[in-house]
Amino acid sequence: MDHASYMREAMRLADSAAAQDEVPVGALIVRDGVRLGEGFNNNIQLHDPSAHAEVLALREACGYIQNYRLLESTLYVTLEPCLMCFTACVHARVKRLVFGAYDPKQGFSLFMDEAARAKLNHQIEIVPGVLEEEAAEQMRAFFRAKRERGKRKWKRREGLT
Repeated sequence: MDHASYMREAMRLADSAAAQDEVPVGALIVRDGVRLGEGFNNNIQLHDPSAHAEVLALREACGYIQNYRLLESTLYVTLEPCLMCFTACVHARVKRLVFGAYDPKQGFSLFMDEAARAKLNHQIEIVPGVLEEEAAEQMRAFFRAKRERGKRKWKRREGLT
């Protein structure tokens, strides 16, 4: 399978998050064609600020292989990871990070440029922008719908509908 195919799988996981009214981010960890773990954002339902798609996928993958190191693995995620998730990937020794859309507000690249990443004890190959427009539209559509639902709630409260 190629990067785009795995990214589409991650986008399906993101749809699961959206169905639970969670921010639609999906993640999938693969090694040698085997899916080791997957996850989608679940912060609200789990009452856990660390329950990002990437962290949940890392936890599942580590449990699957019974090791905290995910050597030679690739993480596919629909949105550029935040600094917490990127650092977790470094600690897990993920080989490659493939993401869809950039996150202009929270993405790791805002906080760690290439020079800063070069100082880390583990270097992750980064492949940005796979199905970038589709992944970005998935996020935009979620927030458009969320804003519209909010407007409908306001209109009901005010007796305007």
